[in-house]
Amino acid sequence: MQYELYYWPEIQGRGEFVRLALEEGGADYVDVARRSERSGMGMAAMFRLMESAAHLPFAPPFLRAGGQVIGQTANILLFLGPRLGLAPEDEAGRLWVHQLQLTVADCVAEAHDTHHPIGSGLYYEEQKEEAHRRAADFTAARIPKFLDYFEAVLRRRPGGEWLAADMPTYADLSLFQLVEGLRYAFPKTMARLEPACPLVVALHGRVAARKRIKAYLKSKRRLPFNNDDVFRHYPELEQ
Repeated sequence: MQYELYYWPEIQGRGEFVRLALEEGGADYVDVARRSERSGMGMAAMFRLMESAAHLPFAPPFLRAGGQVIGQTANILLFLGPRLGLAPEDEAGRLWVHQLQLTVADCVAEAHDTHHPIGSGLYYEEQKEEAHRRAADFTAARIPKFLDYFEAVLRRRPGGEWLAADMPTYADLSLFQLVEGLRYAFPKTMARLEPACPLVVALHGRVAARKRIKAYLKSKRRLPFNNDDVFRHYPELEQ
């Protein structure tokens, strides 16, 4: 099956968690909005599908797989995981990986809200004072709490290599992306915190070294972080 991923074409954002799974799983997929509109794709195709899908997506990312249109990052990964060999076969294992993914999603949402604490419709410059307060709490209390949690999950695993199984799941790929994003947005904070979570750091390195992920990270398919993204680097938000 060829999968069609629909997401904004100029940012990694929440769609990147899906891209990493598709890349690691060796899936045949098209990043639709990044293709030419002359080919029938591009942003126009994304908006057409949003308007016509029987199960209306709230926002990108969403995935078309055959006749199904599936929205929400964690939901897409719940669907893709077993099909790409990135989730356990048993129900309890699949739910555990989904739970870990939802925890990653919580941290991603909090990272976004450091630069948009009042409203997504306002520019960062219109809420800088509130952003300072939100970022101070996120870097001092929330990032350590999330990293400590994932470190504890890995500590309980035999060998501490992967979060939920004897092989990488999409939750491991997502934790890799979370670390990448936090390093970009809050480099000083991550440099301070990473020595206390060596298992998380080691997992990040193992994911980056995987053959397909390594090739993807070096390719043009991997967009750079930028300040239109979920993870943004504003030096003034990091003391």
